[in-house]
Amino acid sequence: MTTVRLADLTAVLDAAYPPRLAESWDSVGLVCGDPDDKVSRVLFAVDATEAVVREAIDWGAQALVVHHPLLLRGVDTVAASTPKGALLHGLIRSGCALFTAHTNADSADPGVSDALAAAIGLTVTGPLDPQPLTARDTWTVTVPRAHAEAVLAALFAAGAGASERYSDAAWTVAGTAQFRPLDGANPAAGRIGELHRGEEDQLELVAPASRRAAVLAALRAAHPYEEPAYDVTERATLPSRLGIGRVGELAAPETLREFTSRVRSGLPATTWGVRAAGEPDRVIRTVAVCGGAGDSFLGKVSRLGVDAYVTSDLRHHPADEHLRAGGPALIDAAHWATEFPWCAQAEGIVQAALPGLETRVSAVRTDPWTLGAHDC
Repeated sequence: MTTVRLADLTAVLDAAYPPRLAESWDSVGLVCGDPDDKVSRVLFAVDATEAVVREAIDWGAQALVVHHPLLLRGVDTVAASTPKGALLHGLIRSGCALFTAHTNADSADPGVSDALAAAIGLTVTGPLDPQPLTARDTWTVTVPRAHAEAVLAALFAAGAGASERYSDAAWTVAGTAQFRPLDGANPAAGRIGELHRGEEDQLELVAPASRRAAVLAALRAAHPYEEPAYDVTERATLPSRLGIGRVGELAAPETLREFTSRVRSGLPATTWGVRAAGEPDRVIRTVAVCGGAGDSFLGKVSRLGVDAYVTSDLRHHPADEHLRAGGPALIDAAHWATEFPWCAQAEGIVQAALPGLETRVSAVRTDPWTLGAHDC
């Protein structure tokens, strides 16, 4: 059995589900646990309920990874006399860390909705609500050839010329520059009043817009001229493969009745079950999905022109108005059921990065609904 530091586990999870993708109101990451603690067993679940925490402790897990935050809204006590505090005290006493990946897992690629799409047999074509690519600038700088390498090094150190998979990237074009220093100037080359021509390189490289001030400061510090010549062009905002929800396609068209049965078979059984709204014989080819509550995207799925939308926690009036406006068919499943497939995805990511760890997905159904009229 492999043993790793808790910090190694959280690094893998943060790489797969970057915290920067979390919504501003969310709470993600390590909730309790010492990063230097040893981990050999990891349990995955949607919720850190009492039953799930008990399973983690009884199994001897040193880490519990969940989707829903245990502590989300303002908390001023974690006393053991409170329900949430009692869970935290139990985890800490047993040496079991708690880690949360919530809306960052919703927007990651792959993320929660990719797992949902796979569970019901969809081929994903892109996000439902894509996040834009990181805002980037293109910097164009001219510099005397003898100083080009030094200026490039300074710009690289300030964060320019890098992406997720590359660094030190730049385009260089040789040319001839000219200028005439005027009274009051302090030229590094040439003389006051005389036209100066010299061999210079034009450097072109990209940088995150967030690094704009740092890149400019580095340029001014490294460039030999008192007035460096440069341009900054802001790149147009483009969508990425990151974002909430997914859009996908079925391998072959199905009726809404058949597709609803497919969703029911692909997801774990719950008292809530799976219900659909729309003409039962309507043909379904393209589908949008959103793990968890997704009625805020009803307008967007209508504009996308998909045939059906799979999500959870749909409400009466928004669903009714959506259908009367000609929107796609709706399939409403239990919140927990639409997010449960993510547990296996997260487990697979950890197993691939840290082979030998003992992992498992909790079999505890944390859906709060326990009884339906058909059970009575």
